[in-house]
Amino acid sequence: MIELYESQRAMRNMRKAAMQRGVVAILDVGSSKIACLVLRFDGAEPASGEVGSLAGQAGFRVIGAATTRSRGVRFGEIEAMVETERAIRTAVQAAQKMAQVRVDHVIACFSGAEPRSYGLAGEVDLEGAVVTEQDVSRVLSACDVPDYGHGREVLHAQPVNFALDHRSGLIDPRGQMGLRLATDMHMVTVDAVAVQNLAHCVRRCDLELAGIANSAYVSGVASLVEDEQELGSACIDMGGGSTGLSIFMKKHMIYADAVRLGGDHVTSDISMGLQVPLTTAERIKTFYGGVVATGMDDREMIDLEGDTGDWEHDRRTVSRAELIGIMRPRVEEILEEVRARLDAAGFEHLPSQQIVLTGGGSQIPGLDGLASKILGQQVRLGRPMRVHGLPQAATGPGFASAVGMCLFAAHPQDEWWDFELPVDRYPARSLRRAVKWFKDNW
Repeated sequence: MIELYESQRAMRNMRKAAMQRGVVAILDVGSSKIACLVLRFDGAEPASGEVGSLAGQAGFRVIGAATTRSRGVRFGEIEAMVETERAIRTAVQAAQKMAQVRVDHVIACFSGAEPRSYGLAGEVDLEGAVVTEQDVSRVLSACDVPDYGHGREVLHAQPVNFALDHRSGLIDPRGQMGLRLATDMHMVTVDAVAVQNLAHCVRRCDLELAGIANSAYVSGVASLVEDEQELGSACIDMGGGSTGLSIFMKKHMIYADAVRLGGDHVTSDISMGLQVPLTTAERIKTFYGGVVATGMDDREMIDLEGDTGDWEHDRRTVSRAELIGIMRPRVEEILEEVRARLDAAGFEHLPSQQIVLTGGGSQIPGLDGLASKILGQQVRLGRPMRVHGLPQAATGPGFASAVGMCLFAAHPQDEWWDFELPVDRYPARSLRRAVKWFKDNW
């Protein structure tokens, strides 16, 4: 645990140094595309046309942007190191060329690695009458960390609520008076190997990793409006290889999960169902896809232009209704899986229960109607907030996590490792492990 905090703390310090120097890159490592944005922090006030409080405060502008087709990434995790390294280099170099500046530090986000959420609680008696930074550190270190298993790493650990005596719902208790301080903390753990692979891949590209985040979390930061983040909403980030899920309440993420299904599975269903290559299937899905069939769709014929050399095979046509018949069951399966995760998280107990669909996979026509039927809530399609200098091509739902990473870099939320934890109160995991070893082996 301590080593992890040291590495997270080192990344946070590196990010601060990079931001003081003025330039940092954002890297969204997805299963279908790798996007890179170069940010310049200048402290200048953005234009008055910006949307939302975060965009209004952010003193940065995007000066370079590039995307490339993702290679070597599957289910949001790196599968082929050399291929992914090449794709990251391509995206970063193109973004640097546009920005005309060299970038050394990147902040990355990824969607896979099986995120799991934990709610922790801790409380301490105050040493003085007024809450100090030291008291906040003590109450955070008093949280009892669950045994989340070998081979897992903490990705986020954010205090989501403070209570002072009988008053709950405090965002920042420092400077207030009371006797007893309590906190609720949300912790997300991920598969350690996936994080190590990403860090190693970034290092192989001669870059320094200055931060790491969960895609579903940053997509929620970019796509949910302020009221939705406050009252309780879910962001469903439909990517190529996996569908991320994050629930927000009081402007904090309180739950994160991922479903290992995404838009690429729909494409492969079309490829197998129509016996066409994946590239053709992707084109057909993009131009003609949908999930709700109407009477007109039987008559709308789609040419399956093949290049096998077999004239009969290459000149086939298929009706749009047949295409929808292939796509709909897979989309329903993804949404049913998301519904199960939302139910497990207790989403129905939140006051607002708004659901926002974002990510590249959310652009299938008719998806919001089907989602509201299956998920049984108010569903809307979300686009990321406008940030200063972002090219028009990067304003669609597929760039929600990249834009969210910009906001995350400019306004990071307090995490456990931002506070100087008292050494004697570090979670005593190594001690517990030693005791268990004695019990098992003595």
